[in-house]
Amino acid sequence: MSVDKNMNVLIVDDYKTMLRIIRNLLKQLGFNNVDEATDGSMALQMLRVGNYGLIISDWNMEPMTGLQLLREVRSDAKLKSIPFIMVTAESKSENVIAAKEAGVSNYIVKPFNAETLKTKMSSVLGDFN
Repeated sequence: MSVDKNMNVLIVDDYKTMLRIIRNLLKQLGFNNVDEATDGSMALQMLRVGNYGLIISDWNMEPMTGLQLLREVRSDAKLKSIPFIMVTAESKSENVIAAKEAGVSNYIVKPFNAETLKTKMSSVLGDFN
């Protein structure tokens, strides 16, 4: 099955510059339907009313962290099957383990480029050109 590049992607980060970077990387990869949330609770509200094919979320946010958002998404019947990629500056193994236990689909350590993002997205969505 080919990846639908028209799907809605939700990117979540409390740092506006990072949102812009991820949006630009997604655009380079051909994904133009990108919505932004600046924290986990805002993201949850958007997820509950929208229809998203992928979530890319930062780990370190206030008041709701990316890990808390991931747990909320995975415990919601409507949202739990959405692929979820966690972005973080921390590569500590306990963080990776906690994210895996919470049901993360994949994990990206900052900084990263379009090729890394594509590889991680392909691993959860399937290959795309």
